[in-house]
Amino acid sequence: MIYLKLRQSGWVVNHKRVERLYGLAGLQVRRRKRKKVPLRDRQPLVRPIAANQVWSMDFVFDRTAEGRVIKCLTIVDDATHESIAIVAERAIGGYPLTRLLDQLASTRGLPQVIRTDNGKEFCGRAMLTWAQLRGIQLRHIEPGKPNQNAYIESFNGWFRGECLSEHWFTGLALAWVLIESWRREYNEERSKK
Repeated sequence: MIYLKLRQSGWVVNHKRVERLYGLAGLQVRRRKRKKVPLRDRQPLVRPIAANQVWSMDFVFDRTAEGRVIKCLTIVDDATHESIAIVAERAIGGYPLTRLLDQLASTRGLPQVIRTDNGKEFCGRAMLTWAQLRGIQLRHIEPGKPNQNAYIESFNGWFRGECLSEHWFTGLALAWVLIESWRREYNEERSKK
């Protein structure tokens, strides 16, 4: 970059000399190290036999009319393909996620396994501690392999195509109403399709 700037300024310099002087002056730019996601054992995607054995979770993003982000947490039961919940908020961190799961536990119970991607909300301390205290096994898919979480990816396609792409949300309150209405219709009418 410095070599190019010098050439644009009219200096006649050799790029190797610029690199050598740059290094001798200690001007090396540190390269940020990429965060390594720990490799986990690959789990085959097997359809569970009964409800509440395995849930899949993921996030889907959209925008309101004023351009603000809506982050939708989608939760699907892998056995029944039922949409357990879709929570639309501006932001959902680790602790709000665990509080939401505790609310679902009081009405529906909790699964034995939760399958997610490697998002910071799912891999964070709050979620790991919550799952360990409740005896729930967390299964994270390999980075860049969404087919390992195919049930939620399929659901997210339906959700985006039939709900998010069809509606123009003027605000978060309207999004809550329309998304919940679509979720109920999906759960009740899906078997008739």
